[in-house]
Amino acid sequence: MFSKPPKAVWDHLALVMQVGLTFAGSVLFCLFIGYWLGEWLGGKAIFIVVFILLGIAGGGYTVYRQISELGLDPEDDEVGRNGEKH
Repeated sequence: MFSKPPKAVWDHLALVMQVGLTFAGSVLFCLFIGYWLGEWLGGKAIFIVVFILLGIAGGGYTVYRQISELGLDPEDDEVGRNGEKH
């Protein structure tokens, strides 16, 4: 009934998951560091805000690097826009 999706679909799904987990991990790691520093030094709110912003910036940069290193070209996919194989 259902046909097996092409390998490119699984590759792209893995890339999307990797990018999402990388970004979320960066933000959560920096949130933890900000919370810990806030507890240790006092002024919890400012450390959390600053480190969340650093996590967003660092995660965004890392995700950008991951995607740009792939050099994906839509013409190289097994399946074109209309679902036909090349």
